[in-house]
Amino acid sequence: MKLFYGLLLLCFYSQVSLAQHSFQVIVKDQNTQAPLIGVSVLIPELQLGGATNYNGKASITNIPEGTYTLKIQYLGYQTQSFRQVIPTVQTTPLTIYLKENEEKMEEVIVTSTRSSRTIEDIPTRVEVIAGEELAEKGNMKPGNIRMLLNESTGIQTQQTSATSFNSGIRIQGLDGKYTQLLRDGLPLYSGYSGGLSLMQIAPLDLKQVEVIKGASSTLYGGGAIAGLVNLISKTPEGKRSLDFMANGTSALGLDLSGFYSEKFGTIGTTVFASYNKGTAYDPADINLTAIPEFDRFTLNPKFFVYLNDLEMNVGFNYVTEDRLGGNMAYIEGDANSGYFENNTTDRLSTQLNAAYTLSEQSSLQLKNSISFFDRTITIPDYAFSGNQVSSFSEINYHRKTESTDWIFGLNLWTEDFTHEPFQNEENLSFQNTTVGAFAQNTWNMAEKWTLETGLRTDYQSDYGWFVLPKFSLLYEPTELLTLRTGGGLGYKTPSIFTEDSERLQFQHIQPIAINDTKAEESLGANMDINYKWPLKSTLGVTTNLMLFYTRIDDPLMLTPANNNTYEFTQPNGYLHTQGIEANMKLKYQNWKLFVGYTYADVDQHYNNTRTPYTLVSKHRLNNVLMYEKHENFWIGLEGYYYSPQKLSDGATGKSYWIVGIMTEKQFGDHFSIFLNFENFTDTRQTRFDTIYTGSIDNPQFRDIYAPVDGFVINGGFKIKL
Repeated sequence: MKLFYGLLLLCFYSQVSLAQHSFQVIVKDQNTQAPLIGVSVLIPELQLGGATNYNGKASITNIPEGTYTLKIQYLGYQTQSFRQVIPTVQTTPLTIYLKENEEKMEEVIVTSTRSSRTIEDIPTRVEVIAGEELAEKGNMKPGNIRMLLNESTGIQTQQTSATSFNSGIRIQGLDGKYTQLLRDGLPLYSGYSGGLSLMQIAPLDLKQVEVIKGASSTLYGGGAIAGLVNLISKTPEGKRSLDFMANGTSALGLDLSGFYSEKFGTIGTTVFASYNKGTAYDPADINLTAIPEFDRFTLNPKFFVYLNDLEMNVGFNYVTEDRLGGNMAYIEGDANSGYFENNTTDRLSTQLNAAYTLSEQSSLQLKNSISFFDRTITIPDYAFSGNQVSSFSEINYHRKTESTDWIFGLNLWTEDFTHEPFQNEENLSFQNTTVGAFAQNTWNMAEKWTLETGLRTDYQSDYGWFVLPKFSLLYEPTELLTLRTGGGLGYKTPSIFTEDSERLQFQHIQPIAINDTKAEESLGANMDINYKWPLKSTLGVTTNLMLFYTRIDDPLMLTPANNNTYEFTQPNGYLHTQGIEANMKLKYQNWKLFVGYTYADVDQHYNNTRTPYTLVSKHRLNNVLMYEKHENFWIGLEGYYYSPQKLSDGATGKSYWIVGIMTEKQFGDHFSIFLNFENFTDTRQTRFDTIYTGSIDNPQFRDIYAPVDGFVINGGFKIKL
């Protein structure tokens, strides 16, 4: 009997085994006939499935006999579903052709490299903050772009004043003076006007932010040793756009912004206006402002013309601000004396951009900006006042063929700074002019290889000639894998406008001895690998790893001199930064996870002695987890880690985390509300370290390496009409 049941059971399993079948399919693009990698092939009834490999082939095994629904889906393509009999009579895999969605995902066009290619096809590594990401980060600080940049891997915004919140940009650990901040490719925020720039730019009228790390001097000249940040403005679209934003904070701050754009046939316009107000705020209860009292007004209208062969826009930007930080009792009017720092600024700049189409392959472009900047810094018993008039002009010729992009251009920079010395202070006024010529070629040298080469020659009126070559190489062996490498030379002419000078409010600083100094010159290189993992359509993972190195010879340093003064010197040696940036972006259904890590090893090599550079977090983590539902509600948790930093007084700062929560809910297409809990762990330097020595009336400020404003709640609403 046991033998009978055993044979019966064996026959049953044999029948089941024989009833298990497999099915193979090859999926291709309908237009290009190219295999598609990572396509999901599913049988929903059986919860079986697979993903296509590099040949576009997928296999599903252990399928019982029957008729099932076969579902083929891939991001960016129309989903196909059909009934399939199993087993099939076919002896070869079934070939399926997918059609792209009519509403394609919007391509990101990068303008900073001048080639107008999509971000995937550019040899130079460019990071873009745009779309939802830009809107989400803009909600956190609607009054400025400081946080928007600080949350990016490899970028740290460095606060230079404990009381007035002045800040600069550091890329890969290098001082802010080595980074160029541009607006639509125009250098509007350099020199004296750069000290408060991050705090005076509201993000509502930005279309995207482009970041290039490493030497970027071929197209933009001196100063882009660490890299550049290019703020791209919104332009008129086919229909009217009218946006309003209102934001309030628990620190009694207020931000009101409005943006209007419309195109009327051959003309168009954009207008941006904002009002930003801050109230003196002292979360540490030490009688010093962590957030200063300020009032700022911004107006930026632009006018656009679209003719057959000519596109042109003209605009101006006006910003006026009064910013007062320091002793709370003095600022609130409860005391007649006390420490304070008052910044009054007026900024007016013009912009002209005209492009003329010569033929289908070539065009001519003219760019110009003129900037007027007036700023007065007042502290007890001292005032630093000056005005800067600077200009930038460029004409370039662009020719594009099937395999190459050429661009040739000429630049002219002028800078005129007039200082109004206080009492017996040294006069720091100066004038200089820079003339430059450049050429850049982007060549599709083979099917999977693209090479970009460039050469710039500049003549600077104080420091002579500079020749700056660069190259970038792109290799795309598959649609999933991208490799880039590049390098180049850069330079930075000596300037009194540095982070160290800002910390001193320019007090007791001696003029630069032009005959005894020379320009800082750099050599930089980087390499990165980007890989898109071929997983299911509901799960997407992208990883990126970048290695970087920059060496700067003869760096200019501000050092104490005789009679309580400071002078700029160039020690015998060099400064270098090296390290890695690693990023992972994961998307699963309604969830998004971003993890970024930066390792920055920045050292000074002076007189055969190697020392760590100050105010650099050698290890940084950027983590953001987002949940989005029905495309009208999202909530995010973010956490940022900073490792200990060496300070200029020889001490070492503490490591710390900053954790925040951000949310937004949309109601229809025209209204949304947002609420953010920034730094809800209340991480502050004043909780675990000091920010000054001496008395409250005559404080000697230490380096600011951690937040001073602590836990702040902000929220508001946005209206789109």
